[in-house]
Amino acid sequence: MGSLLVDACRMKSVERTPVWFMRQAGRYLPSYRKLREGRGILDIARDPELASDVTVDPVRQLGVDAAVVFADIMLPLEGIGVKFRIEENVGPVVMNPVRSAADAEALGDFDAEAQVGYVLETVRKAVEKLDGIPLVGFSGAPFTLAGYLIEGAPSREFHLTKNLMYTQREAWDRLMGRLTDLVVDYLRAQVRSGASVIQLFDSWAGCLSPTDYKAFVKPYTSQIFSAVRGTAPAIHFCADSAALLEEFADTGCDVLSVDWRVPLDTVWERTGGKAAVQGNLEPAAVVPGGRLLDERVSDVLQRARGRRGHVFNLGHGVLRETPPENLKRVVELVGKETSG
Repeated sequence: MGSLLVDACRMKSVERTPVWFMRQAGRYLPSYRKLREGRGILDIARDPELASDVTVDPVRQLGVDAAVVFADIMLPLEGIGVKFRIEENVGPVVMNPVRSAADAEALGDFDAEAQVGYVLETVRKAVEKLDGIPLVGFSGAPFTLAGYLIEGAPSREFHLTKNLMYTQREAWDRLMGRLTDLVVDYLRAQVRSGASVIQLFDSWAGCLSPTDYKAFVKPYTSQIFSAVRGTAPAIHFCADSAALLEEFADTGCDVLSVDWRVPLDTVWERTGGKAAVQGNLEPAAVVPGGRLLDERVSDVLQRARGRRGHVFNLGHGVLRETPPENLKRVVELVGKETSG
């Protein structure tokens, strides 16, 4: 089924610019905070009925052009033997980190239907409830998943990850190969379950130099996009990615999702129109709203004007302090300024 989002991802002409928000199913919504009372994020994610409701709720409240499945990027890692917990205001904490080739070899095989069937059921239930509005499925990228596995917790420096990458190439390649196979299987399963678009989150690859990204990460990312090509449009996201834009655009993704640190027109100029572009409103600008928000939305749209293949989004996820009515204002502005 065609949609504004799917068509824009394929760089087709659309009647207006589609808009959705990363992390739109989450803690900024009063309805979600109420649901979270007495429940952890993983409790909701493992309950397809609850998770599908959380997935669909922002579409109904905000009028966005797509839903994004409510899940966590760590969930498929459980299936290969990774033990972790989600700590509030910290993130994933891994109890059995991977630090050697033997650790990487000890990881089990992955089967999406068998091991994360609840996520796929969430996708199926959400698609039914959305009644034609597209659903975005997603996965963490191998480097970002490897970073959590090796560091054991969120990191800014990723020194353990880089040390393994530099000094134990066999272990690195073994781990990245296993994670690449997992991501391909997971994304394909989400598409089979009804996802219209898929997004690969390489949230932490911005810590790498272009040389290291090209040598240690890009081959695996490119392998993923090659493997899913033809199934659904594929979006590639990384925060703090200004130094890597050319390399990201060369991975074979259909859409390059960028943060607010690089103007959209600069993104197109630097990447030569190889992919559609998603973004890139500064999330913090949505919190105060008002004239500032209106001006920032207009600026993003002006930089994309006249180009096919723009998906309006934030440059990162919705901040918890964001008033929902401000996001609704963004949707209205995008529709008003790009229709006709």
